[in-house]
Amino acid sequence: MPIDELSLVGRIAVWILPVIFAITVHEVAHGWVASKLGDNTAKSLGRLTLNPISHMDLVGTVIVPAVLLFLGGFMFGWAKPVPVNWSNLKNPKRDMIFVAIAGPLANLFMAIAWGVLMKIGYMLSGTNEFIAMPLIYMGYAGIFINIVLMVLNLLPILPLDGGRILAGLLPTRASIQFSQLERFGFPILIVIIAMGWLSKILGPPVYFLQTSIFKLLGI
Repeated sequence: MPIDELSLVGRIAVWILPVIFAITVHEVAHGWVASKLGDNTAKSLGRLTLNPISHMDLVGTVIVPAVLLFLGGFMFGWAKPVPVNWSNLKNPKRDMIFVAIAGPLANLFMAIAWGVLMKIGYMLSGTNEFIAMPLIYMGYAGIFINIVLMVLNLLPILPLDGGRILAGLLPTRASIQFSQLERFGFPILIVIIAMGWLSKILGPPVYFLQTSIFKLLGI
């Protein structure tokens, strides 16, 4: 999908909605599941909303996507994490798993939804290119960004969702010890990125999930 061949304005138009929805719905999913399991922290702070302004992070939602866009890459970013008070959950250790996995699952469902739009675009191709091409380009971008965000967040590193899930699955003593490593999470991610390992780690599962969605929808 030659998105890189688009003009700067074209790339903005293609990426902006998929990125905003990907990071916003991801965070809302965490807060919504937490509210259902006993913690209304996010709800009381007005974070259970699809209004992207409520979730914007200056660096992750504005600066990083803008820099990547001007460098010619795909837009990527993150939102402010939805606050969760684990002690309010009915069963904190177990419920931690459900709250954490909600975000990646939301991204998976969104990837499939964008795939449906992409499919519609292909169905319209040849008869209404004015509508078909935006749907195809944006659908592809939506699939890609949501799958990347899903796989990245499932890495078993705290404070990523995968780390939360692993902490919830481990025996109590091991979970406590593992949770103490959270302060090293971002430095570890920086090292992985600096060494060029991130694309190698994410590449295979992203490719598998992306092609699986294409096959599922007959694209």
